[in-house]
Amino acid sequence: MSDITGIEDLIILLVASLVPALAWLAWVRQGERYSTEGWGPLLSSFAYGALFATFVAGIFELIIVGVGTAVSQKYPGPETLFLNGNSSLGAFFLVLIIAPFVEEAFKAAGVVRSAAGFRLVADGPVVGAAVGLGFGFFETFLYGLGAFFAGGLLAGILLIVLRSVSSVLLHGSTTSLFGYGYAQERVGGKKGLTGAYYLLAVTMHAGFNALASLGAILAILGYGTTYVNDATIVSLFLVIAYAFAAIAHVRTVIARSDFPGAEGGHPRFRPPPVKTRAKITPAVAPQPVTRRR
Repeated sequence: MSDITGIEDLIILLVASLVPALAWLAWVRQGERYSTEGWGPLLSSFAYGALFATFVAGIFELIIVGVGTAVSQKYPGPETLFLNGNSSLGAFFLVLIIAPFVEEAFKAAGVVRSAAGFRLVADGPVVGAAVGLGFGFFETFLYGLGAFFAGGLLAGILLIVLRSVSSVLLHGSTTSLFGYGYAQERVGGKKGLTGAYYLLAVTMHAGFNALASLGAILAILGYGTTYVNDATIVSLFLVIAYAFAAIAHVRTVIARSDFPGAEGGHPRFRPPPVKTRAKITPAVAPQPVTRRR
């Protein structure tokens, strides 16, 4: 493989990861029909999720796993086995606990970062979707790179396509719902929803990862290859259905909260006046026409 071909392959993988994520963002944005969020703030939030939240969350996860593994090795025992990143139990602890809490926290920070521009409650979930889809895009690109180096361009594209209809949507949906809860506090004046919706995002993320790990769970439990392979196929369909249900719910939430006063929207925000054609009143009333005899 020449250097030029390698660069072209990387560009193909990048475009294959980016285009679906932006298409999903455009679709989510259309749910806000009354006062649509501008593309400038949305792309800024998308870039935050892709270029900041992805890297920082990955670094934090590596640190947590490294510290946990060191603790587990220094104090070996059943009670610390889940901290060991080299064990099966440690891998599940990372996927089901550490990753959801860490990743949703840094994605949520992207929503808070953009909150000054919120005018309606619906702005929160739209901006949240932008952050989450950006995160999902770059994470998918990195996974695609791994598949590319292991099995070639076709393997990388196939993995990207599968993640674009599952994991990418999941990241967009969880952060969008956090944005909905946060916007209800910031714009709608409701209390106690930011933490609740963060935990909702974490729970959704963990549930998705559990479904995706169904085959691995059966393998650890000692089931044969046939059961493991069947469970892996079933889990693929389950996570895609899960992701589509989540993003469809996001669109419903956005449409429901997309007008002034919806769910406690800010009372000072009023719809723009409707322009009507001025009625022309003649200065002098018209005189009746009399017919000459």
